Amino acid sequence: MRSSRVRAVLISAFLALSMIGCHVLDFSPRYEEGEIAIFDNLFAVSVPDERHAVAVGYLGAIYWTEDGGDSWRKGATDAVASLYSVSMADSLHGWAVGQFGTILRTDDGGKTWTEQPNLKQDETSHLFGVHAIDSQNAWAVGIWGTRIRTSNGGRTWEDHSLLVSFDHPQYVWLDAVDQEKVRIGQKVYEDVGLNSVYCLPQQPQHCWLVGEFGYIFHSHDQGESWERGEILGEIRIDSIHFAHNGVEIMSEDKKMLEEFSARIEDETHLNVLIEAFASHREIHEFVTPDNPYPLFDIVSARIGEVRSILEDAGVLSDRFRMPSKPPWDYEDFLEDDPTFLDRYIEGRRAEAPMIRVGVIQNPYLYTVRFRDPEHGLIAGLGGVVLRTADGGRTWRYRVMDRKQALFSVATFGERAIAVGEKGFIRFSEDGGNRWEGPNADRFPSLFTFMRDVDFERRTFGVEQVLDDGVGLQKIVRVAPVLEDLPGQLRADQADGLGVVESAAART
Repeated sequence: MRSSRVRAVLISAFLALSMIGCHVLDFSPRYEEGEIAIFDNLFAVSVPDERHAVAVGYLGAIYWTEDGGDSWRKGATDAVASLYSVSMADSLHGWAVGQFGTILRTDDGGKTWTEQPNLKQDETSHLFGVHAIDSQNAWAVGIWGTRIRTSNGGRTWEDHSLLVSFDHPQYVWLDAVDQEKVRIGQKVYEDVGLNSVYCLPQQPQHCWLVGEFGYIFHSHDQGESWERGEILGEIRIDSIHFAHNGVEIMSEDKKMLEEFSARIEDETHLNVLIEAFASHREIHEFVTPDNPYPLFDIVSARIGEVRSILEDAGVLSDRFRMPSKPPWDYEDFLEDDPTFLDRYIEGRRAEAPMIRVGVIQNPYLYTVRFRDPEHGLIAGLGGVVLRTADGGRTWRYRVMDRKQALFSVATFGERAIAVGEKGFIRFSEDGGNRWEGPNADRFPSLFTFMRDVDFERRTFGVEQVLDDGVGLQKIVRVAPVLEDLPGQLRADQADGLGVVESAAART
């Protein structure tokens, strides 16, 4: 069974705080065969081939196997920062990244690791994702829009992080010091976390990355340039129009807002954009060089009317995004930014007074994976699964039966697995279009946080890393079977799904 059949491994470890007092945490390398030595949260796994895998996690924990998961040994590293991602280019070479800009490199399959200095380490910026394209090239992403790459095995890392420019929406919210940095051409990083980066193994010029606020980027030149992807939603609403100098909302518009609220109330990953506009006539009448406040009053009142209807219909206030709110303290900005007020007023100008209400597609996205240059999946908070069939240019939501977080997704051909919190696991056999859960006799009952899943690409194995909330360390081998799984899922040497063969727990 070991060499002739497809295999996969589940690993679960959790650092139980209530048990710390009665355990000595020894971080030296230990090689007891078949067991994980200490209670570590494990956050990520990489499976370069059918025999080799590396898992990383809490306080610099690194484990490696070279016998398909029959035994696990602890890697040698001096790192104490938590490691959030690992990627092996092959059975020997790879990187792990984590807190405070930590980047570790291995050249022996995870047995030993060396730290690589980099700019993000100097900035103490956390790194959440890494992808090894080959033994020399890799991308890493993280907090504050971090995108860094190496082309020389990690000896140096180039900074390609997302920056705030003069016309960036975040510019107006910067303090005076950072605004001045932007004006004189210094770097100010965008306030967004990027969580996952992935390049197609056989065609590494195709790369993707995702993060919070629905950030999705795709590249077709291995990261030399990036384009923003778009999440397509089905919810639309017409603009709300007002009379000149008026704030009253017509009954038909109120009904439209209430119906809109009903459609998005339970879609908590969607936020609501409220933008106010004034007519040319209103701007001419209500704005003088020293007194924009009459315009501020009417813009604020219109926003308040729309917001009140949406709140009464059930939309929570923390989901509103109102970039057109009047800058009542605009005078505080004029010394450092003399055109601040002029830009705001011109941004509110329209042919007629109105409020535009829209949906902001900003789900929190954890992991992106592709099976070929066109077809990919993203897993995210609240049971979000996004699917693309055009290389990541556009994405659509797929229906999931629960709202629990999905931390990771992996694909092989038309097959896919998504894993998440509290034992949440779903399978798909049609490229992620439809999803269903396994029967209890085909998958262990686990009330755990499953943090990562990875297929071994040549022999179709799968590895999953889980957190176990009861302080147990578990190694569960998943082996293929030839009979059908629920939903016609099969696990032979043409796919990558399996059932539990054995399980062991140690305390």
